[in-house]
Amino acid sequence: MPPKTKYDKEAIVEAAFAIAKEEGFAGITARSVAKRLRCSVAPIYLNFGTIDDLVKAVVERVFALSDELLAKQKGPHLFENIGKASLVFAREYPVFFRELVMQQNPYMTSYETVQDAMVEALTEDENMRGLTYDERKRLLLKMRIFQTGMSVMVANGHLSSLDDQAAETLLMEMGKDLLLIQQIKQKGTEQ
Repeated sequence: MPPKTKYDKEAIVEAAFAIAKEEGFAGITARSVAKRLRCSVAPIYLNFGTIDDLVKAVVERVFALSDELLAKQKGPHLFENIGKASLVFAREYPVFFRELVMQQNPYMTSYETVQDAMVEALTEDENMRGLTYDERKRLLLKMRIFQTGMSVMVANGHLSSLDDQAAETLLMEMGKDLLLIQQIKQKGTEQ
């Protein structure tokens, strides 16, 4: 039986995660991970066939972290929880946020797939029940544009004057304003 490796996959992923958190995914190299672990590159290639495989494992870890942040949100509405989680992610992990949201990359699924699932999920929201699919889709896009823009500003340190609560309040105000505008528009077309 071969000796047990001192550096298992989880330790290697954690080291690569720490590097990517500071430098981005491009900072993950066999040498940088080995240096962080204080070992040779052998354990990295023993556990991961390629550096791309290691980067994919780190991206999966980031997505799991994002899911954890979403699960911690306790708002009554899906989009509210997504918006709040996005602000937390942008604030706590700005390098990951910029790489995954602000740059084209092979890791994010097509927005259309995510969008369709969210538009369907919004049918459960009592405020959205009177809206058509296309109206919900357009409202979601408007909300997402604001939420993404605000998260970009948070990730880049442009809203440092707002504490967490003030940022969440602003996000919720805009969501309510956009919903109210949509409802007013809908009533205008019914008359």
